[in-house]
Amino acid sequence: MARDYYGTLGVRQDATSEEIKRAYRKLARELHPDVNPDEAAQTRFREVTAAYEVLSDPQKRKIVDLGGDPLGAMGGGGGGGRDPFGGFGLGDIMDAFFGAAGAGGGGRGPRSRVQPGSDALLRIQMTLEECATGVTREIAVETAILCDLCRGSGCAAGSVPVTCDTCGGRGEVQSVQRSFLGQVVTARACHTCRGLGEVIPDPCRQCQGEGRVRARRTIAAKIPPGVADGMRVRLSGQGEVGPGGGPAGDLYVEVEELPHATFERAGADLHCTLRVPMTTAALGAVLPLETLDGPVDLELEPGTQPDTELVMSGRGLPRLRSTGRVDGRGDLHVHVEVEIPTRLDARQTELLRELAAVRGEEEHTLAGANGRAGGLFSRLRSRHTR
Repeated sequence: MARDYYGTLGVRQDATSEEIKRAYRKLARELHPDVNPDEAAQTRFREVTAAYEVLSDPQKRKIVDLGGDPLGAMGGGGGGGRDPFGGFGLGDIMDAFFGAAGAGGGGRGPRSRVQPGSDALLRIQMTLEECATGVTREIAVETAILCDLCRGSGCAAGSVPVTCDTCGGRGEVQSVQRSFLGQVVTARACHTCRGLGEVIPDPCRQCQGEGRVRARRTIAAKIPPGVADGMRVRLSGQGEVGPGGGPAGDLYVEVEELPHATFERAGADLHCTLRVPMTTAALGAVLPLETLDGPVDLELEPGTQPDTELVMSGRGLPRLRSTGRVDGRGDLHVHVEVEIPTRLDARQTELLRELAAVRGEEEHTLAGANGRAGGLFSRLRSRHTR
């Protein structure tokens, strides 16, 4: 009984050659042993590959449409212990059927010797004060720079690159192998010229033909005000020079912000805790407060309560936008913590008792949910006495 090659690929009998090709490519990517090592998947891969081999051949497809089986008793894959994939990986199969390196297709051509350089990343530690004002930091970097002897050409003086004899300047070599798919032509980068299509017979003695050398240099990194922990500043063109003297990559400087003894940061705002005696909170005072801009006077109103938050506008950090511009400053939030004395001598105790008597505070009351003194228990007592 003839096999259902259309059903194996999941296409209709009137499918175009392009639809058949797309269906096979999708299945091959899912089932190839490089992707799916399961034995059932390998069997299925042989079946779909055989189906594609038949349906992509007009003569064999005509036999199928007439009810025959062009593979006869061979089945969908090779037998006799042979490797049904002919030693090809998934990339080879895709290239053989669809890629530029397939039979009859043109090669990819040599790649350029000049390649862009890689980006680099380094970290610097900054204090909160430095984050507020910005700094220019001299940074020592170990990186690749342009070879000053050959200026990136990789050649010794008076020498020039020549065409590779192995690949003839194509940058790749082709090989022909036979498999159950038929004759497959694959292309790989030339091992002699590494895909460049040319070799340097007399390389520069300083860079050995690379066009760049490793060196240590100092870079002035300008860090803008308002940076925060984890932010990265991009220094364009300060990364590694590429092979063949290619354009340099970028250098990214990542900020590690050190903890501050007084302030905690929340974006552009700063928070600090001010501890004052209860007498100061009750009487009020003007207190000197050290900020990032220097000392300022903080006015504490008489009767200041615990957990009062005082906001000093514009005393925070610069607001650094994604554009690199500064847009105003944050605020400084001062959280007042009132200290209650825990140990009193006789005189202090006497004075506080006198104050309590003058203010009528010998007895305490419990505020209810609505904030009125004695509200909760008073209402409960009155309810039960009705």
